[in-house]
Amino acid sequence: MRRLLGIDRSGPAPPQTRAGAPLHPWTVPNLIGFLRIALIVVFVIVALRSSDGRSGLAATVFAVAAGSDYADGLAARLTGQYSRLGTILDPLVDRALILAGVAVCWDFSLLPRWAIGVLAARELLMLIASQVALRRGLPLEINWLGRASVWPLMAAIFFALAAVGDLARVLLYIGIALSLAATVLYLRTGLRELRPDAASS
Repeated sequence: MRRLLGIDRSGPAPPQTRAGAPLHPWTVPNLIGFLRIALIVVFVIVALRSSDGRSGLAATVFAVAAGSDYADGLAARLTGQYSRLGTILDPLVDRALILAGVAVCWDFSLLPRWAIGVLAARELLMLIASQVALRRGLPLEINWLGRASVWPLMAAIFFALAAVGDLARVLLYIGIALSLAATVLYLRTGLRELRPDAASS
């Protein structure tokens, strides 16, 4: 039950998710991922059409897109439909959703812009690093700090959209601290993985 709910993540990754495995795009978890991408587009359109960014509909769409992050993982565990594409798609959609949210918050000044700038720079760095890792055939594994940072950040954006500013700022700072710590671990792991290639070349 702990593994089914995603609490226990010990043990090796499923072989279908490892580098070099077929993408297998047409699975239930991946369809949820594609739906999340569509929801990001809807969220941006609805939020930018509002007068001040504080839109109940935009906040609801954002919450559904954020909450379905858990749904695709649960679907994979329930159906056994693991895939390489799912492993790649899930963190990229999370980052795209956060970037869309901070773009709206920046445009309407819903959160401190200096903090939004730090977060946006971090997310763009991770997108670039992910692409480099994919080209080098390195595994894309989310560390525990990275997982822990996602929910405070998404909650901060949601509460900013819902006009609960003080709580949104506290969650934003917590999320940024966790995400920056996660970035250090990602970069350190990536450099460690690249050393054998550098030495052999």
